[in-house]
Amino acid sequence: QVQLVESGGGLVQAGGSLRLSCVVSGRTFSSFAMGWFRQAPGKGREFIATISRSFSTYYQDSVKGRFTISRDNAKNTVYLQMNNLKPEDTAVYYCAADEGGTILTTRHQYDYWGQGTQVTVSS
Repeated sequence: QVQLVESGGGLVQAGGSLRLSCVVSGRTFSSFAMGWFRQAPGKGREFIATISRSFSTYYQDSVKGRFTISRDNAKNTVYLQMNNLKPEDTAVYYCAADEGGTILTTRHQYDYWGQGTQVTVSS
């Protein structure tokens, strides 16, 4: 049984930084593609970033240059470093895993999901 547990969310002022972590258990982490999504109140869950099993990355345009996705296979963990945060980044952030291992940008393509962590950016 695959489990994903996010952490690192919180309240930060605009311009600040946070680093989200997502620990994966129950399967060989290195074989997964990993993604980060977010959902703001009243909106759908949107793609932010993804990293393949071969460490290729891809980002949503609105976070390019501000957010960085990375993975540590020895720790079964994927990270999302978020810099220069804006109030519009406020959302619940979710990590997701896919057994296919390749770059994926659509939520329906992912096999497993975490419960989410809240990020609130004040102006």
